[in-house]
Amino acid sequence: MPARRRLVFAFAATALAGCGFELKRPPELRFKTIQLTGFPARSPLAAELKRDIDASTTTKVVDALKDAAVVLQALTDEREKSVVATTAADQVREYELRSRFRFQLRTATGKELIPASEILLKRELTYSESAALAKEQEEAFLYRAMQSDIVSQVLRRLASVQVL
Repeated sequence: MPARRRLVFAFAATALAGCGFELKRPPELRFKTIQLTGFPARSPLAAELKRDIDASTTTKVVDALKDAAVVLQALTDEREKSVVATTAADQVREYELRSRFRFQLRTATGKELIPASEILLKRELTYSESAALAKEQEEAFLYRAMQSDIVSQVLRRLASVQVL
């Protein structure tokens, strides 16, 4: 049986290699330095953006405007939660979670590269009072997943920019 598993694994690896399968890589940015401004203090979104940008081989996050080729300015970084459904006894049964990020990108000299843009993500969260702690953890997980999705979308948009 182990020989058969090796054969199946070798076949699968060959098939994946032949179809052009490649592990997901972060987009390559076409500028050397970027400054992140306008984020709230200790923003988890800013921290994840910084980590992902610094992980790239082409671009680094800098603190000073004089060192930056481009500036990513956060205009809005909000999390919202609203009631979507209730029971006849007025107990909450479903929430809508929203994560909103508005930003713009400009050169250090002020030339606009990406005008004010908004990314808005929504997720539904059912609620049960008997599982309040689990639902609280699920809510935190959904917000983290939306944040990672926002970071991916911002990085793809940054990758489309060419600084001349």
